[in-house]
Amino acid sequence: MPDTAIYLDGRSNRKRSVVLYLAQGLDIAEDERTVERWPYDQIRRADGPPGMLRLRCATALPLARLEVSDAATQEAILARCTSLYVGHASSTRTSRIVLWSLAAVCSILALAFFGIPFAADRLAPMVPSAVEQRIGEAVDKQVRTIFGGKTCDGPDGHAAFASLVDKLRRAGGVETPLDAHVLKSDVPNAFALPGGKIYLLDGLLQKARSADEVAGVLAHELGHVHHRDSLRQVIQTGGTSFLIGLLFGDVTGGGAMVFVGRSLFDASYSRDAERGADAFAIDVMHKLGRSPKPMGDFLFRVTDEGKYEKTLSILSSHPLTEDRRNLMNRQDRTSSGPELLSTAEWAALKNVCNERPRRAELVPASPDKRAKYDDAMRSDD
Repeated sequence: MPDTAIYLDGRSNRKRSVVLYLAQGLDIAEDERTVERWPYDQIRRADGPPGMLRLRCATALPLARLEVSDAATQEAILARCTSLYVGHASSTRTSRIVLWSLAAVCSILALAFFGIPFAADRLAPMVPSAVEQRIGEAVDKQVRTIFGGKTCDGPDGHAAFASLVDKLRRAGGVETPLDAHVLKSDVPNAFALPGGKIYLLDGLLQKARSADEVAGVLAHELGHVHHRDSLRQVIQTGGTSFLIGLLFGDVTGGGAMVFVGRSLFDASYSRDAERGADAFAIDVMHKLGRSPKPMGDFLFRVTDEGKYEKTLSILSSHPLTEDRRNLMNRQDRTSSGPELLSTAEWAALKNVCNERPRRAELVPASPDKRAKYDDAMRSDD
């Protein structure tokens, strides 16, 4: 009994409705006329959707296909064709494509998680300082955009902050030129960027109870600068973001630098980098005759309050484990050096984001005009 099927002759894309006859071979008839006869031993299975038997013939045109949807006809054909999978190239190609795709994904992931960090460790020391500073400038713009770009520049507070950073720099032997600032932000954080850029956010400063607590955090960031950890992270994060973009088909890299900039203070340094920065901070505090213990206590106090987003907290970018805190406690020493900041300097630093410019700098020289100026100031007050 004849059965209907769809036939593509390999010469055009027109689908032809045909009738199949199972005789000495598979006869394909159209308008009661046999147009093709496919020998059973030359019929091969081609890839097709579920529920459809798609066939080709080794002796027919390469693109000729026969599509059989009737289940009974499919069973009858399968029973007669003994070489359906001989040289099943398309199935083999599909399997190879899947295997090679899986291998490519595994290679990209392995390179992202192991190869790039290894390369970053070796490349960072070779990057010239001028290049690192340009990278820092590029990332700095994103950081300032995210945090509103407001630099706290109260003169007395800024002078106290600069004095504290300079003492830490000299004690640590840091030769990299530093560009340190306090930013107006409620987020309790501090971070370092490539090229010697260090930021202390006012949200963290306001939680500090002493200059030693802030000094320990800044010394830790100086350790990252001294070891060029931020540059390593730029190389690693930038390379990883490119590979992930490659994996998902976006190789333009349009958002790579934004991703890198965010990751610099949003993601964690490696454990080795954190241990190295801790050791640097401990050594600096000891050289100044101060204890590193306040730093550990300070960061745990900030964490325990738990009022800020974890993704932007100081402990997100600098995870402080119990072992690290215990290390700082073990390195506790009785203070033998002078106070890092005087009482007045510490008060000025705490107020650096609220300090008003000095009016004396704006007073006119003329006595008459000065009197009018003083009257105006008193009326403003």
